[in-house]
Amino acid sequence: MAAAGGRRGMKAMSEMLMKSQRRTVTYMPRPGDGSPRAVTLLPGDGIGPLVTGAAVQVMKAMHAPVYFEEYEVSGKMDKVPTEVMDSIRRNKVCLKGGLATPVGGGVSSLNVQLRKELDLFASLVHCFNLPGLKTRHDNVNIVVIRENTEGEYSGLEHEVVPGVVESLKVITKFCSERIAKYAFEYAYLNNRKTVTAVHKANIMKLADGLFLESCREVAKNYPGIKYNEVIVDNCCMQLVSKPQQFDVMVTPNLYGTLVANTAAGIAGGTGVMPGGTFVRFIFSLSTIYATLMKEDRTTLLDFRFI
Repeated sequence: MAAAGGRRGMKAMSEMLMKSQRRTVTYMPRPGDGSPRAVTLLPGDGIGPLVTGAAVQVMKAMHAPVYFEEYEVSGKMDKVPTEVMDSIRRNKVCLKGGLATPVGGGVSSLNVQLRKELDLFASLVHCFNLPGLKTRHDNVNIVVIRENTEGEYSGLEHEVVPGVVESLKVITKFCSERIAKYAFEYAYLNNRKTVTAVHKANIMKLADGLFLESCREVAKNYPGIKYNEVIVDNCCMQLVSKPQQFDVMVTPNLYGTLVANTAAGIAGGTGVMPGGTFVRFIFSLSTIYATLMKEDRTTLLDFRFI
């Protein structure tokens, strides 16, 4: 009787443990059927047409089963045209050059508009040493995963009184958990060992505190992956002194820009660092920001300097 009760107890505990460790799959690439697939093409501004043009030439040489719906979009526009948004939603994949953003005035960034309207929440940059490219540090292999829709990039700014401007930083539990799940799922599927959350919770105790709290909760579901945290200013110092200690890094919006640029510079420069899980579907030769829409897996391959 006692032995049977003990076995039932052990079984119940085992079931509870399995439920507590159950993972939510963030993304899962789906192979196509081989028929040509439409891809929205936005050459963009500056070097964008050169870089996207080179990528298109490579895909033609490979006889890749894709064709392009090209639209002329410039950062000087007030907003992304409706027909472009419809094309991206319909095709699920967009190859995009950088769109210029005025500094200190003018229209709002069309890059940010795209992220918000399509809910492109995860930006991924993979920084690693390339054969033949000499750098200060060897054995660098860092993946920076950045929340892409809120934080300081929320665009909530106003002038309180002349000479006083207020800019709001928005952090939500939903978006923080979502990007943390993406980072841990990426680490799990790619046999990565460590996820590091980058923050400034020693100063922004509520906003960055919520981000850390969300990361900690998600980390509990991945006992096989080591989780740690680092303050963003210390993170930058550690990156330039010993980048080999980092594996996967998950960050709020603004910190991700700083960390990704630093890591890319260490590994050889922003012009040669690829990124994004969905890169396997579109071959590229230059810098990529890859972003993912959760519900219908819209992918935006953004060719631009980080």
